[in-house]
Amino acid sequence: MSTESDSVAALILAAGRGVRMHSGKPKVLQSLLEEPVVYYPLKAVQDAGLKNMALVVGYGGEQVEAYLRKEWPGTGVIWQAEQLGTAHAVMAAEEWWKNYRHVMVVSGDVPLIQAATLRDLVDKHLRAKSESSFISYLTDDPSGHSRVARLADGAVRIIEDKDAIEEELAIHEINSGIYIFETAPLSAVIKKICRSKALGEYNITDAVALIGETEGDVNIVVNEDRSELLGVNTPNDLAVTAEALNRRIISRHMRDGLKCMDPRSTWIGPQVKLEPDVFMEPGVQVWGKSVIASGARIGAYSILRDVVIGKDATVLGPSVVSDSSIGRNAEVGPFACLRGKARLSDGAKAGRFVEIKSSEIGAGAKVPHLSYIGDTEIGEGTNIGAGTITCNYDGRKKNRTKIGARCFVGSDTMFVAPVYMGDDASTAAGSVVTKDVPPGALAISRPRQDNVANWSSRVKIEREEKKDNEEN
Repeated sequence: MSTESDSVAALILAAGRGVRMHSGKPKVLQSLLEEPVVYYPLKAVQDAGLKNMALVVGYGGEQVEAYLRKEWPGTGVIWQAEQLGTAHAVMAAEEWWKNYRHVMVVSGDVPLIQAATLRDLVDKHLRAKSESSFISYLTDDPSGHSRVARLADGAVRIIEDKDAIEEELAIHEINSGIYIFETAPLSAVIKKICRSKALGEYNITDAVALIGETEGDVNIVVNEDRSELLGVNTPNDLAVTAEALNRRIISRHMRDGLKCMDPRSTWIGPQVKLEPDVFMEPGVQVWGKSVIASGARIGAYSILRDVVIGKDATVLGPSVVSDSSIGRNAEVGPFACLRGKARLSDGAKAGRFVEIKSSEIGAGAKVPHLSYIGDTEIGEGTNIGAGTITCNYDGRKKNRTKIGARCFVGSDTMFVAPVYMGDDASTAAGSVVTKDVPPGALAISRPRQDNVANWSSRVKIEREEKKDNEEN
């Protein structure tokens, strides 16, 4: 891209409510592959090399602003108190964009737009030295869209569908709603724009018409892939767009070495990072900022969110892992749940029906089945018997348990935190551990077993006597 592109800023229009979403949440914050809709145009602008970005916010602007502060720090926020159309939004941002030579205007609800398309628009705009450029596309069914009218004298007009006359309705070239303006000419015409008769709004398309009164002042870049210009306005649009985005993301990962048994049933978020040679069975979902190393295998119907999975690790499905890490050659599942910054070290195991929360499981340690481990540190090589529970909550606060290395924990042991178990120690099955266990010791905390002789015979006689009494 030309070094002159540094003079191009990007203004993303994100002030609308999106009434057809039937939601109290702003349209641009609707979830799309577990990211807000506006994430995608922001990422496309960023990847196109535009360093200066600002959003125009309005309905639910506090929520949008909070999202930007957390995920896109440095992005400007401009308020449009009253939503009166696209030109009105651009006018609200004039004090910001007049500091740059060019401003790109992008809708916040076009999540399929790609960085390459925006880069192409910038390059062609700068090479043409036009005062305005925009993207158009051709469609067989232009109904409901604004038409691009190329006039005989070289001028260009964009005509809203509701304002179009019969001849204009026959035009099949459609305006995408993505523009670049040289800011000086834009500043000269923006206040000349009048409200449209059809909707009573100020439309940025009129700026193109005012600039385009002279031949050569407007450059049109025709995009052949109209699907990436789809706007999201309804729940159905969200579903269609999610499928298209997911298909694009999975195709990219498979080109880089992902082995995916059933791409149609697999879902991967846009910020997920996969090394080559990851294997996914059907129905897998991977979200957030997850990172999965090569050789890892993810079992059917597992859900992973904000996880780090090491090389050659295995997640047997279905399992749910969130905000946690799994080491090299470690094994999870099936039917396991790891959450709350759980950490499974190299070669460790969290097996069938095991839940681990806010705990560290040492290298080679095993929690094979039917256990809850919360707020706990387990040393390397330790084996946790079935049915073991760490009782970490005393009704007021969470307490921690520490189990040393090479320990053997008998089945159905309960650790009442806070409690410490030293290296090489053991517990007898069924024990309730309420005080520290020294290294190498065996903890036994259960009633002594007594066997009552002839119990079954005595019970049988008592039952028969009771039956006879009831009959008499």
